[in-house]
Amino acid sequence: MKNRKYAAIVFDLGNVLIPFEYRIAINKLNKIEDGLGKKFIEFYNSNYHFHRDFEKGIISEVDFLIIMLEAVDNKIDKETFCKIFSEIFTLNENVISLLPELKKDYKLFLLSNTNSIHQKYGCQKYEFLKYFDKLILSHEVGSVKPEEKIYRVVEEASGLSPEKHFYIDDIQEYVDAAIKLGWEAVVFVDYQKLVDDLKERKII
Repeated sequence: MKNRKYAAIVFDLGNVLIPFEYRIAINKLNKIEDGLGKKFIEFYNSNYHFHRDFEKGIISEVDFLIIMLEAVDNKIDKETFCKIFSEIFTLNENVISLLPELKKDYKLFLLSNTNSIHQKYGCQKYEFLKYFDKLILSHEVGSVKPEEKIYRVVEEASGLSPEKHFYIDDIQEYVDAAIKLGWEAVVFVDYQKLVDDLKERKII
């Protein structure tokens, strides 16, 4: 018998539904010029506030691209950068296969720290997004996990009280933030662990 304690299942996107690996982008940049990928990722990691501000919508896409193209010595144009920057994702087909079954009994929401480039060039093409009642994307709502605001946006969309939400994320800090607000949440490790977590709570 299904557990009626929960009414909404909330999924993180990156490394839950779509694993990503920046090494793919680094290798492509290195093919353009030896060492270019290494130079880029060192700049990117040491100036991570640009990434976070872009996810939060503080930096515009235009301004972000100016900064990133300078980091690769303007060796490529904007379109090429956006493609390389976004072609880092693969599909976690096992986890995705759970969505249509969960959709039968629960509202589904996507909660993601992401940016407009990854949305346009990567994420929005995925067919599995159709299973979600709403996508809560950080750059659109002006808030990132683990800030309270972005979780509250999910609650506004669902129309449900905090304890009705069950959340899945690969980052402990983001899980802890959800729990603090009254959600139940688990850290995503792999497909089998997720299935076990869902069965334990009689969600599936």
